[in-house]
Amino acid sequence: MSPNAEDVRRIALSLPDTTEKTAWSMPTFRVAGKMFATLPEEETSIAVRCPKEERDELVLAEPRKFWIAGHEAGFAWVRVRLAALEDDEELRDILADSWRQAAPPRLLDSHPALGLPAER
Repeated sequence: MSPNAEDVRRIALSLPDTTEKTAWSMPTFRVAGKMFATLPEEETSIAVRCPKEERDELVLAEPRKFWIAGHEAGFAWVRVRLAALEDDEELRDILADSWRQAAPPRLLDSHPALGLPAER
């Protein structure tokens, strides 16, 4: 079954030093104060940090799953349709990868394996 907004919340908040804060009338998730995920579109998708080069490749490879919102085109963010995800494990990999991009060095140093794809 595809993950939903509650799965996003549960997994995001399980990552070290993560807090939830409402901004722009939607839930946002932050590590040490830096945003790494949001739940826009009536909580049917997430927006996560993603380097622009990788983002463009993701969108081309899996357009059903990933897209770029117009107002985020200039930023290193990508949207992910929750219904297109295989399972919680895929969601966890995506959230943890975004978390790594926002986390300060001290957290990265103390959680070196976090954000790396899970062994399948």
